[in-house]
Amino acid sequence: MARVLAFDVNETLLDLSALDPTFEALFGTATHRAQWFAQMLQLSFTGGLTGSYVNFTDAQRAALRMLAQREGVRLNDEQVETTVALMSSLPPHPEVPTALARLKATPLRMVALTNSVQGVAERQLRNAGIRDLFDRVMSADAVRRLKPAPEPYLAVATAFDVDPGDVRLVAAHSWDVTGALHAGCKAAFLQRPGAVLSPLGPRPDIVADNLQELTDLVITRDCP
Repeated sequence: MARVLAFDVNETLLDLSALDPTFEALFGTATHRAQWFAQMLQLSFTGGLTGSYVNFTDAQRAALRMLAQREGVRLNDEQVETTVALMSSLPPHPEVPTALARLKATPLRMVALTNSVQGVAERQLRNAGIRDLFDRVMSADAVRRLKPAPEPYLAVATAFDVDPGDVRLVAAHSWDVTGALHAGCKAAFLQRPGAVLSPLGPRPDIVADNLQELTDLVITRDCP
């Protein structure tokens, strides 16, 4: 059983498709939004692997400039900053508020664990109307090691004075789930459209197609 639920934020709780109109306006197609996010993750992970830490916001800016260069699009500083700032006002996926409220009513502790910097994370959850459903908001930026490195997950265990095995990560990213499991935590994978588990490494004991279904499974598993 888990005692603490640690929720990834971007894509897991918040809907990045809200950025699609902006990417369509800048690049002529909304499909580049997914390319931008993937490029941003690559830059972030490269920083971690090479020991040259890059925070999530800086990676978003750099990824946007790389995408523009690749597509032959000129972006000025204002366009870059305006686009990155939109990350702070993403809406939640439709089922998220109700599902989180159900989990908040259980004995489980609730923490948002994100690679976004602390200020952005707080604004994201507040603007989405779900900040009050969490006991804490924790940014991997505080330990200067982004998920899926073990330090952010272990920081949650330390903050709540529990063993890593008492922490369950909830995420729509296979790499995040893998990181949590390798850190000794439990995990639940949220199969948002297009999200699939890696065939390599450990597997989570909970897999669901939406947060309501995942909530049912967590309550059954962790709140007997």
